[in-house]
Amino acid sequence: MNTLKLLPTLFIKLLVRTVYNLCCLFFPYRPEKITFASYRADRIQGNLACLYHELKKRPGFRYTLLFKKMKSTKTGKLSYVFHMLRACYHIATSAYFIIDDYYFPLYLIKMKRNTKVIQLWHAAGAFKKFGYSIVGKAFGPSEAYTKHIPVHSNYSKVVVSSSEVIPFYAEAFRMSAENIVPLGLPRTDILFQKKNGLRAKQKLLSRYPELRGKKLVLFAPTFRGKSHGETEYSPYPRFTVMQKVLGADYALIVKLHPYVTSKIEAGPELKGFLYQLDEDFTTEEILFTADFLITDYSSIIFDYSLLNRPIAFYAKDIEDYIKERDFYYDYGTFVPGPIFDRTDKLAQWIKNGNYDLEKVRQFARRFFDDFDGQASKRIVDTLIQPEKAPLKIPGNYGRTRPM
Repeated sequence: MNTLKLLPTLFIKLLVRTVYNLCCLFFPYRPEKITFASYRADRIQGNLACLYHELKKRPGFRYTLLFKKMKSTKTGKLSYVFHMLRACYHIATSAYFIIDDYYFPLYLIKMKRNTKVIQLWHAAGAFKKFGYSIVGKAFGPSEAYTKHIPVHSNYSKVVVSSSEVIPFYAEAFRMSAENIVPLGLPRTDILFQKKNGLRAKQKLLSRYPELRGKKLVLFAPTFRGKSHGETEYSPYPRFTVMQKVLGADYALIVKLHPYVTSKIEAGPELKGFLYQLDEDFTTEEILFTADFLITDYSSIIFDYSLLNRPIAFYAKDIEDYIKERDFYYDYGTFVPGPIFDRTDKLAQWIKNGNYDLEKVRQFARRFFDDFDGQASKRIVDTLIQPEKAPLKIPGNYGRTRPM
């Protein structure tokens, strides 16, 4: 990427850095202020929402919610520029700035204050490569770009699900492993409470009463675009074949990536079989309702493994995906379920009922250090209020392993 192509980005960098410096000059630092920010959604959700709810139990803090889903259109990008200028003020005045994904304004500034940036990365484990691990690949930035824009910089701490994945995050963020802490993902706390599962099922059945008594198969493919640029997803299973093999006792739930705005165009023959759920259902609610998970390369497998239910993989374009992005592990030996490139074989596997749940259980043990449903509390006690935390001794959070 030559410098000429980078000129608009470099102008934005100068603008954001100038506004941030002015905010530091004219506005006071507020030691009680915590800002939650993301451009994955227009409202707080997932890890950030769970941590926010835990913090709300603790007195003495003031909160700012800074959410703006970036759109890849020209007007969307222009709107996001104004959002970044607003973000400068909150970065400058916050004691803690908590994010869950790539957050562009942070990479354009030189931090002048004691603001602690906590990255609650949106994916558990480590599956697809990201950050500096994919520099030069089709999905990642160029080396020239990262020289001008030090992506994933200014993080104080990064929270991950297990010690196993620390080296991969250190590589992806080019940061010291000692600042990457395996405290668990806040949103997985939800999956350890049975009452949440019952509520999720009741919510689904109140919307779709015809699903009562059916076995539900969740199809949740990974994101195929670059950044927020959506691409058409083509390697879908053949849904009509699945319907024919599985029969009337099954239904298919589709959950596309949050960055994907288009919907599957399902013909009338799939009515009563295929259901594409909207944003009214959280990812955790959908996981609770599903009896099976089908994906290609989505990190949703880590969360779902905590429920110890069957997982299968439909990967028709594996070689192309490796060239485009690649994985931290060998795909064929890493995934906790069988891999298919034919829909009929996949559907037959679901129907036959021959599942290796021990493999799923071992997978969960590998990528989660704790199974207590208290990740949110652990993060607050360790990173935000360590002076009020219980003694750091094994078992102080009731840590357990899955049965």
